[in-house]
Parts: sequence; structure tokens; C-alpha cells
Amino acid sequence: MINEKIRFPQVRVVGDNPDDNGVFPIEKARAMAKDAEMDLVLIADKADPPVVKIVDYKKFLYDQKKKQKEIAQKAQKTVVKEIRFGPNTDDHDYDFKRKHAEGFLKEGAKLKAYVFFKGRSIVFKDKGEILLLRLAQDLEDLGKVESMPKLEGKRMIMMIAPKK
Repeated sequence: MINEKIRFPQVRVVGDNPDDNGVFPIEKARAMAKDAEMDLVLIADKADPPVVKIVDYKKFLYDQKKKQKEIAQKAQKTVVKEIRFGPNTDDHDYDFKRKHAEGFLKEGAKLKAYVFFKGRSIVFKDKGEILLLRLAQDLEDLGKVESMPKLEGKRMIMMIAPKK
């Protein structure tokens, strides 16, 4: 709320100018804002007395939006990278994919490693689990296992989160 929309008998004025700070009747606070050619903006209506500030309202809105943008940019977005294995993945292929997994964890992304069983290869569930546990052991210094390998349909999935 700004200027005439503020309907409290007394308000606490805060601002850049220390001479203007204090508790005043609303009419005096409005007059002070008018003299400064600025707006009276309600900051905290739950306080006793409510807190108002003498500022340029358009600049106040601009600064508020800018702060919200900064907060949104600083919020961490979790990226999940996936690595797919077969139950009979060879050592060379495994090493190649492990190096990529290390890179993903160093970047700070979560890793979703899974073994995909095609057709009758579902018989080799134990091979898939051994492969995922081996990956977890190799990446032990870079990440921690969030969920142990579990079978979901034709996939055995394991999640690894980067260590801070």
C-alpha cells in the first residue's frame, strides 16, 4: 500500500534520512513524503506501529523484482544425468562410462545409473546388480549412493548424489 491507501492513525517512518525516522501521525508522514517528492510505502503492517518508508515507489518495485530475480538465480537446480549399462557390459565400455559419471558428479549433477535388460537378459539380474555396485564403489570418493540398485520393470536403477 502506498500514500492515501495507508489507513493507520500512527506509523513508524524509516528511511535513509535519520532525521525523518520515528513514530508520527499518518498525516505528518504523508506530508514528509510529499515534501521529499516521494511516496509513503507500507513495509510491515503487522508491526506495532506499522512501518512505512519514504521512497520512490517505482524504484522500490524495481529493486524488489531485482532481489527476487537474484534469489531465483541462486536457488540450486538439480540436474540428473543418466548412464545406461547392459548386463554384459565389457570392461572398456564400463571404464568409459565411469569416467563420464565422474565428470557428472564433479559438475555437481546427480547420477542415475541403470542397467537395461533386453529380452531374456533379465535372467542376469545379479550381473546388473554387481555392475551397479562396482560403479558405486568406484565413485565412492566423489558421490554417495542415494538409493541402492532396485529392479523397476526392465531396468535396475541406482541413484548417486555428489558429495559436497
